[in-house]
Amino acid sequence: MSLDVSPQLLAEAENGEVQEQDFVETVRTSLPYAYDLIARLASELHSGPAEFANNQTPPPSEKERGQLLRALSSDAIRGSLERHFGIALAFQNCHRVAAFRPEARGGETHTRFTSLRAQILNQAPEFRDC
Repeated sequence: MSLDVSPQLLAEAENGEVQEQDFVETVRTSLPYAYDLIARLASELHSGPAEFANNQTPPPSEKERGQLLRALSSDAIRGSLERHFGIALAFQNCHRVAAFRPEARGGETHTRFTSLRAQILNQAPEFRDC
């Protein structure tokens, strides 16, 4: 299971719309490694002039890698984190996630990062089973 959903959040969902801040809090507590990594990237991005901030350090274990993959493979989780932190996320392999400013999406640097060429150049044998 990706998220540890509280009975309160489940009731909220059963009764209609879910408050995004409640959902993000569930993501934070359920996927702490992924949440903290994305929070760090957002902070780095917002604190300087760089076009993007990215992680190139593998997670410490498969548990953390799984959290990152679950967070980034879910449209709902990924979109909520992007809105919460005011960023656009891009993902290349088992751990190389980048935070861009939302307006950079589709721009030259973002397009280069998400290109087929970049994907191929960021492969390694150790990523085959991640």
